[in-house]
Amino acid sequence: MKFCPTCGNRLISKLIDDTTRLTCKDEACGFIFWNNPVPVVAALVFYQGQYIIARNAAWPKNIYSLITGYLEQGENPEKAVLREAKEELGLEGHVHHFIGNYNFSEKNQLIIAYEVHATGDLKLNHELAEIKHLTPDELLQYDFHPLYITEKIIRDWQNHEQD
Repeated sequence: MKFCPTCGNRLISKLIDDTTRLTCKDEACGFIFWNNPVPVVAALVFYQGQYIIARNAAWPKNIYSLITGYLEQGENPEKAVLREAKEELGLEGHVHHFIGNYNFSEKNQLIIAYEVHATGDLKLNHELAEIKHLTPDELLQYDFHPLYITEKIIRDWQNHEQD
C-alpha cells in the first residue's frame, strides 16, 4: 500500500505505539494502516465416524489440513465454520466444540478452530483437490508438517477429548 485510501496522499512510516505503521503524510487526514490480523475459521470435520482432512487445489501433494475459510463481514465464527464445511464439502453440520484460536503471523491471520460434526452427501468444491478420512488414532499420528498450526490445533483437540 503506497497511498492513503481516505485522501489519496502518499503513506509514510511512523512509529505509533512502539510499532512502525504506515500513516497518511497529511496529519489532518489521520489515516493509520493498523494491519490487524484477518480472522479465519478452521473446521476439524467429523463425518461418518472419521475425521476429514483436505488438500487445497493450490497446495503440493501430501500437504493436508483442516477445512478453512475467511470470516465474512457481520458473520459470527460459528456460522462461518459451518458455511465453510457446506461450501467446501457439501455437508451440513453443527459445532461440536470450540478448539482454540491461533496466531498465524506469517499470513497475518487469527485462526479460530472448531470441531464440526457433519452429515449429508460429500461433494468437494473447486478449492479442494482431495480429502482423506482418518480415524481419531490416525489423525493423532498424521504428520501435518510443515503446517505447524494444524499440528497445534490437533494437539489441543486431543487434550480436549481427554478431559
